Amino acid sequence: MDAKIASPVVDCLQYANWSPSVFAEMRAGGVHAVHATIAYHENFRETVANIIAWNRHFERNSNLIFPGRSGSDIERAMREGRTAIFFGLQNPSPIEDDIGLIEVCHALGVRFMQLSYNNQSLLATGCYEDEDPGITRFGRQAIAEMNRVGMVVDMSHSAERSTLQAIELSARPIAITHANPHWWHPALRNKSDTVLKALTRSGGMLGLSLYPHHVKDGSNCTLESFCTMVAETASRYGVKHVGIGSDLCQDQPDSVVTWMRNGRWSKVIDYGEGTASAAGFPRQPDWFASNADLGNLRGGLQKAGFSEEEVGDIMGGNWLRFYNASFGPMS
Repeated sequence: MDAKIASPVVDCLQYANWSPSVFAEMRAGGVHAVHATIAYHENFRETVANIIAWNRHFERNSNLIFPGRSGSDIERAMREGRTAIFFGLQNPSPIEDDIGLIEVCHALGVRFMQLSYNNQSLLATGCYEDEDPGITRFGRQAIAEMNRVGMVVDMSHSAERSTLQAIELSARPIAITHANPHWWHPALRNKSDTVLKALTRSGGMLGLSLYPHHVKDGSNCTLESFCTMVAETASRYGVKHVGIGSDLCQDQPDSVVTWMRNGRWSKVIDYGEGTASAAGFPRQPDWFASNADLGNLRGGLQKAGFSEEEVGDIMGGNWLRFYNASFGPMS
């Protein structure tokens, strides 16, 4: 039981190589909730197979994890000393070309869906495309259906125009679950000041990423540098709109990042944010190598000038409020 912790610890994006050791490290790090990717390029039936695999994890590791469906499950995790796992899609491929599958996916536990990964999708444009025509006709209806059932619109990998349109079109606040400000580190995946202002002014949430390609100085990024960025982000956009979405890919083999970047759409290797000479997963910063290290952020945030209450908000309190407001049907 985590009774001494007044606020939760929530990581709003991971794709680890899920195992009992990873789940145990979540508990060692005091992590109460994780938004776990269950699809990159999978179709609906393949995504269901991934959910079946997760059901086996829940069955065999019930002392450590359980399925998360609502914000109240985070509070349950705090009481019981376990970690609630919330499902998310990094691509709309699981809904194929059928808007009815949005409600079905929600019923199966999916709470987040990106409208695109790096490429153009049936719904929106990914950040690696040369042109961004914005949200498609299907995308507009998909946003409305996601709003209706309680599935969060996630634009972490989407291009600028598509993201701004999604913020405008969505009747409920959206999220960028794992990205950083472009003004701190000009990675293609990081978000402009224009996007972050629009996101937070509409009530949305930004999950700050610890993935080396998204942070200043890459694998050598320091805790002080990251937390100084968090402080500036909170100053510009409001501390109540900032959380963590680490994008941790703990224990994954390099073949997985090839699948992320290439799926089945490419006959040649696309290196994405990597290079031919460094094609695999980059090394995590030393102060965040695994789930067990997530608590290191608390001290860094305090040194960056945040109050105890603000640290609690960034570490998970803000995500708890967002989950409570987002996962039920629209009233």
